[in-house]
Amino acid sequence: MDKLRFLTPENLDQIRIDFGTPTFVYDEDTLRANARAVKNFPNAFGLFPRYAMKSAPTAAILRIFNNEGLGIDASSEFEVERAVRSGYGTESISMSTQEFPENFRFWVQDGVKVNLCSLNQIHKFGIWGGGESVGLRFNPGMGSGGTNRTNVGGPASSFGIWKDDLEEAKSLCKNYNLKVDRIHTHIGSGSDPLVWQKVAGMSLDLVRAFPTVKSLNLGGGYKVARMADEQATDLQEIGEPVKKLFEDFAEETGRKLKLEIEPGTFLLAHACSLVTTIQDVTSTGKEGYRFLKLNAGMTEILRPSLYGAQHPIFVIPEEGQSKFRDEVEQVVVGHCCESGDLLTPAPNEPESLSPRMLPRGEIGDSCVIEGVGAYCSSMSAKNYNSFPEAAEVLKKSDGSLSLIRKRQTFEQIIENEVVP
Repeated sequence: MDKLRFLTPENLDQIRIDFGTPTFVYDEDTLRANARAVKNFPNAFGLFPRYAMKSAPTAAILRIFNNEGLGIDASSEFEVERAVRSGYGTESISMSTQEFPENFRFWVQDGVKVNLCSLNQIHKFGIWGGGESVGLRFNPGMGSGGTNRTNVGGPASSFGIWKDDLEEAKSLCKNYNLKVDRIHTHIGSGSDPLVWQKVAGMSLDLVRAFPTVKSLNLGGGYKVARMADEQATDLQEIGEPVKKLFEDFAEETGRKLKLEIEPGTFLLAHACSLVTTIQDVTSTGKEGYRFLKLNAGMTEILRPSLYGAQHPIFVIPEEGQSKFRDEVEQVVVGHCCESGDLLTPAPNEPESLSPRMLPRGEIGDSCVIEGVGAYCSSMSAKNYNSFPEAAEVLKKSDGSLSLIRKRQTFEQIIENEVVP
């Protein structure tokens, strides 16, 4: 139990009694500490950090970050709406989206900043918005990520205007009388400071092409170390060289650019744990595996099934059972009728089983999965096998537990169905 990040035995008992399982539990102290660390990111001429809300968009989390002074990075018009309803002012919201909304003009008129992410988006915006200020998101030609699926830069990524289309983008903006005052790049979730520094330099080269640009947004993607053998991104280590690049750029051009960043994983990953229950145990014999079947799975955490992501897993014996059990190799799986519903794949290999040495789990034990704050509750295989969405709880700074999202009911799952 002493290895859990922020949950206590008392917390687990209360969660099981008051909220049931599976339940996501967020830690307010961790959220606020991470927000303050982000606000200390090295910068030369000013910093505005934004929260990549796609990582976890629950209103209670947004309100905490709003209180801490973070802006919002939205990836759709629906996220913009959620941010506004949670209390964010439109002037604090930036939207970079793969699917450009038809009603974007209303959000722009209301103060939302839009980064255009393709030549087609420039066309759509330009037809409407001559004379408007815009941001452009570019793919600088290089990316960084633990896998190809977490690398969002380079020729294998569709995100942003390809670097070789720079001149066409400039021409379109000139023809439509659009003033480019922001450049945006984002390369993925790698942790190599040299790659990040190089891409920052490439992004500054893009800024040179637009004399009206006042800020450069270098995105997020700051990898956290969920497992002991993983390498985390050090914000100070990657930030200081980039600060120097901004200073050199100012000395060369006379332009003091403001820096924007958009972390999601760094803010959320370690701030949440999923509390589940072992609901079944099975074995495939001496030549096979011992399986722990949870009452959660890809309906809550899709990352392992999607790209072999690793999460810390703890087996906590049911109250009244022995606290000391031998550790044995076990495979942890979810509750879906789906062979890919796996919580212990091999690193970066979602199709391979990788047993963990864990206390021998039994039916009724708790199983806590950590590092699930980012891209889990918001990126699950929602309602697969018609399982309802899990509840979400906030462990507040005073130690109390408060419900922040109710468990979905069966009626809510089917309420939009229409039988002709």
